[in-house]
Amino acid sequence: MSTDLPRAMIETSLPLPLVRRGKVRDVYAVDDDRLLLVTTDRISAFDVVMNEAIPYKGAVLTQLTAWWLSQLSGVVEHHLLSADTDEIVRRVPALGPYRALLAGRSMLCVRADVVPIECVIRGYLTGSAWKEYRGHGTLAGEPLPAGLRESDRLDPPIFSPATKAETGHDENITIGSVVASVGASTAATLESLARTVYEFGRATAEPRGIIVADTKFEFGWRDGRLLLIDEVLTPDSSRFWPADSYAPGRGQPSFDKQPLRDWLEVERRAGRWNGDAPPPALPNEVIRATSLRYREAFARLTGAPIDLARLGLPEDFV
Repeated sequence: MSTDLPRAMIETSLPLPLVRRGKVRDVYAVDDDRLLLVTTDRISAFDVVMNEAIPYKGAVLTQLTAWWLSQLSGVVEHHLLSADTDEIVRRVPALGPYRALLAGRSMLCVRADVVPIECVIRGYLTGSAWKEYRGHGTLAGEPLPAGLRESDRLDPPIFSPATKAETGHDENITIGSVVASVGASTAATLESLARTVYEFGRATAEPRGIIVADTKFEFGWRDGRLLLIDEVLTPDSSRFWPADSYAPGRGQPSFDKQPLRDWLEVERRAGRWNGDAPPPALPNEVIRATSLRYREAFARLTGAPIDLARLGLPEDFV
């Protein structure tokens, strides 16, 4: 096994108009009808973007989203045209010289008018929801039953919408706020679609030993229909817990950037980092552990390791 880390992608530059550069994705306009979403290996924690990137993270997020959308065929409409690099280059010939950069991490999608609401579904009481409940007994200002513990299962799951934020945390809002923003009919459709996809994801993940504690979806309008867009049920958009160690009454380990967060917490408690930018330099072992955690989530959910060779990506460590 190589002691060196494979090269990670922090930023892209393509011969297409850049629509936006988000926390993780670089979005380009192909034409009036299509977008190219390129998922970099950028990573943030505690609202701070790290200087280092996580190898294979972009490929995991892209290929896992494509896998889920394939599973969801016939369940919900979505925006994905192709996540196959050869097919994308065939459809957009100008990208031919950039095939290696795009390998495994790009999605060609139809354009949609984004609904500015994060459709969060919470199946368990954790994260910001637990923090609010612990302090006020509420979620987004709405009362929850008394006596709940951290990580308790919520039956039925709670639709907990939030505002979209390009930087920092999204902010929980009430369903009434969603109705005021997009109208009662659209709000009801968003909730119904989000619940449908969450229940499908939970039912798919549980036999594979993963609990989908919570997740967020985005939707966009296209030809009068709401499409599921962006990433779907990934370690960045969802909280995945190992089912074999689940125990309510405490926080749970998760299949995401936990090795990074754990290391940063140690640095903060030791006084070597104040919690703001700039972040401390990440050791190779933290980068490696975080990368492997993302890949493990992919393998557990899909039933097979991510095929780096098929995607045209080097496999420099396992």
